[in-house]
Amino acid sequence: MERTLRLEGLSPVERDIYYAAGELSKTEEEVRTFGLIEHTLVKDVSRPTFFRALKSLVRKGYLSQSSTANRGRYIVHAPGK
Repeated sequence: MERTLRLEGLSPVERDIYYAAGELSKTEEEVRTFGLIEHTLVKDVSRPTFFRALKSLVRKGYLSQSSTANRGRYIVHAPGK
């Protein structure tokens, strides 16, 4: 499944954050950092590791920062787009 979704190049933490963001984006267009960090998939990840992985996902194009908020809100993108 991860190969189909083009997620095989992500670290386990990056995948968990991406899955959590995808789940949260089903109810809201923008995903808040607070919602992500409290999600059951990533709640046991240390804050520094979480934020490094989040930054990496933005750099790789899986997430982007919202244009409507200064920080803390992200938009989920389909892999490979």
